[in-house]
Amino acid sequence: MYQTETCFEPFVDAIVSQLDIGVLIAEMKGRVLYHNAAMPRLLGLGSDHPIANLKELNRLKLQKLLYRALFEAGEPDAISRKSKSWVHFEHKLVEGEDVRYLQFKTGVLEMPQKKGWVRLLMVQDISADKRLEAVLGGPQPGGLVTNDPAMLEIVERIAQLAPTEASVLLQGESGTGKSLLARLIHAQSRRAGQPLVEVNCAAIPETLIESELFGHVKGSFTGAVDDRPGRFETADGGTLFLDEIGELPLNLQAKLLKVLQEGRFEKVGSDVTQTVDVRVIAASNKNLRDAVDEGSFRADLYYRLAVFPIYVPPLRERPADIDRLSQHFLERMVDRGYSSRIQLSNEARKVLMDYPWPGNIRELANAIEHGMICAQDEVITPDSLPPEVREYRQCAAQPVAKTVVAASDEEQRREIEDALKRAQGSRAMAARILGIDRSTLWRRMQRLGVQ
Repeated sequence: MYQTETCFEPFVDAIVSQLDIGVLIAEMKGRVLYHNAAMPRLLGLGSDHPIANLKELNRLKLQKLLYRALFEAGEPDAISRKSKSWVHFEHKLVEGEDVRYLQFKTGVLEMPQKKGWVRLLMVQDISADKRLEAVLGGPQPGGLVTNDPAMLEIVERIAQLAPTEASVLLQGESGTGKSLLARLIHAQSRRAGQPLVEVNCAAIPETLIESELFGHVKGSFTGAVDDRPGRFETADGGTLFLDEIGELPLNLQAKLLKVLQEGRFEKVGSDVTQTVDVRVIAASNKNLRDAVDEGSFRADLYYRLAVFPIYVPPLRERPADIDRLSQHFLERMVDRGYSSRIQLSNEARKVLMDYPWPGNIRELANAIEHGMICAQDEVITPDSLPPEVREYRQCAAQPVAKTVVAASDEEQRREIEDALKRAQGSRAMAARILGIDRSTLWRRMQRLGVQ
């Protein structure tokens, strides 16, 4: 602790000495009475550098930043008198190649049991948030909102791989944000000024997907009344994002592999070879390694796509994001006409935290909107949430059914159907009730023909 007034030690140092946020208390004339260990480190002074006077921070132009913030807060005479207003402002700190963004909050407080006032200054490093904003073009609806260490690590890895030409495979459950990450990769790549073309392979009929990807010539099939470019041709020079690539038929996987390896293909009905320069980002909600083992996905294509594989964790593995995303969706819904005064109750927050979110972020957004519609006196309670969310705890609290291992096929089918009924169709919840994982449940449903 660095200070000249020991009276601050008992009630300040024990609380703030270990905080990552910098805390400093100074007399109005600038003499520093106290600061915690984080403050000099955040300001680039070194962790063992005591600060004796605010004048030592002149290189930060702290006084100028403070006056500007006061002017923006509506105090035009801030220079001629001591303002007691609390203000926020940001500062970009450049030290060689190191660039950090700091957020300041400051105001004045009356000294306890003494006459006079002191200035309280708090500093927080917001560099991670600023980097995300730079990638996304600033905060926006649908932007990446996360506090989760695993997701922030993915963002850092994307910053490393994006400038390369490596193919990327994003794997994770539906609704985890794979499409957004693909856009992040494109935005940070050298192809950012070129097209980003997105294709959902699961949404295109099998009979049309070859034409959709590679284009066709007039008369190549019934309905082909004109030549038509495919998505590869449209994405030439840019990025092609193939979502749900696990749904691509085997006969087209070989043709896709040829494009990835040689950059060449032929349109449907044509023998003319075209050349394209396209970076491919693929995504799947299936485990493609399992699909390779099952024979439904080519091993050579898998290894060509998975030069840089990224696993996107489901929302239930990112508990820190549930509350932050909930607040984000509350704010975003205001733009759609909902009241800005609607808040989540603590009980509703707990219900949201306990739910496994089989639909991930997409399901959470729907749940928040449902809660805003059904809010009571502008408060979202557990009763305001969708039935499958609020009833999950009651469902999960029921005795767990025996694991379907030695039962006959008919018994297994009945138990799976009963679990799905209790879980209102949620496979994640049904798997929990049965005491098995989702992939095991999916395989048994496929084998037993359970829809």
